[in-house]
Amino acid sequence: MRVSGWGRFPQVETHCVDMRDVADARAALADHASLIARGNGRSYGDAALNASCVLSTTRSDRILAFDPASGCVTVEAGLLLADLLDFAVPRGWFPPVMPGTKLVTIGGMIAADVHGKNHHFAGTFSRHVESLLLMMADGSIRRCLPGQEDELFEATCGGMGLTGIILEATIRLMRIESTSLRQETLRARDFDEAMALCEDSAGHSYSVAWIDCLARGSALGRALIYRGEHAGKDEAGATPLAVPARQLRRMPFDLPQMVLNPWSVRAFNEFYYRRARPGIALVDYETFFFPLDALLDWNRLDGRSGFTQHQCVIPKAASRAAIRALLERVSAAGYGSFLAVLKLFGGEGDGLLSFPREGYTLTLDFPRNPATLALLRELDAIVADHGGRLYLAKDARADAAMMRRGYSRLDRFKRVRDTMDPQRKFASAQSQRLDL
Repeated sequence: MRVSGWGRFPQVETHCVDMRDVADARAALADHASLIARGNGRSYGDAALNASCVLSTTRSDRILAFDPASGCVTVEAGLLLADLLDFAVPRGWFPPVMPGTKLVTIGGMIAADVHGKNHHFAGTFSRHVESLLLMMADGSIRRCLPGQEDELFEATCGGMGLTGIILEATIRLMRIESTSLRQETLRARDFDEAMALCEDSAGHSYSVAWIDCLARGSALGRALIYRGEHAGKDEAGATPLAVPARQLRRMPFDLPQMVLNPWSVRAFNEFYYRRARPGIALVDYETFFFPLDALLDWNRLDGRSGFTQHQCVIPKAASRAAIRALLERVSAAGYGSFLAVLKLFGGEGDGLLSFPREGYTLTLDFPRNPATLALLRELDAIVADHGGRLYLAKDARADAAMMRRGYSRLDRFKRVRDTMDPQRKFASAQSQRLDL
């Protein structure tokens, strides 16, 4: 069958195999020259694509053990974050790191070493993984723990499935008293004010900024900053420990690409910026963490050709200059993204290929066409010149040189792969493109 990532390009014709248990995984290893494990298909590009075999883990989705005293839970890798939330929230527990969608698997979260709006406090997801079971290229199974000399755990967290098949993981959850978050909304009139408010938000548990990337002149970089804290059970208006009900909508067709043009995106950004109400309100965790999940199939908004996301992180010392340059280039080109997000990161991620580092990350979505792909190459150059790197879970078109410049621990990662999988049984279209 033909398979793609969430961005809908590239597409690969491949054999898709469902994995329910260890025997299925071993059979796939025996039957195919190479393969890559795939969760719910939410990596944007080609990280979970392999022309020989894609091993789907979504049917391996059980909760295996839970300690209500410590909050440690052991799950199979194909379990969706949505299902973990359904289990944990009524019991007063919550995942300590939340990506922008709950429709991802736990194995995928580890493979991408995902981050959330609280990276400056909580780090990446791997920091909260106690252990994991990994099937190696020869079919053997190893329990991986952080801090071991062979670095297999650190290579697997953020390693995009290239060290083996994640079978299960034990994760430390955090306590919560309600499903509500105290959200504060702030409006920034320009880039300097947006950066100042992001810095001022470093003391809050969660913070994120939406950027109007088509604003120009004195309004360049105007933004809405959202800060959040978990609400206590006795806080007025806080919702009890129950999974919030949410009305979901579908995108029933591919939006014609002409609909998303500079004028329509500029109009949307103006409406969104003006509509926001500065102040404090209680919202449920679905609204705060997963706004896009309310529209299923939102990846059809950019049309049949798909879209690509450019997510970079810039070292803090160079962040102001680099992000201003990126916004100026995007604004001048007019290929605006209505999903432009700015976040503050804490320190370096624990995985050898973890994306975060101390600094700022900027996320931009673009419909895929020759003009936007040319623009993205210009943005790559700005990122590289300022010592930044791109997020592997979002990338679909960067080159190996960009990878080498951005990831200082790449050689250590390759040494682990050479030791554990010298024949490159685990491979993806992305790993081949980036020479991983």
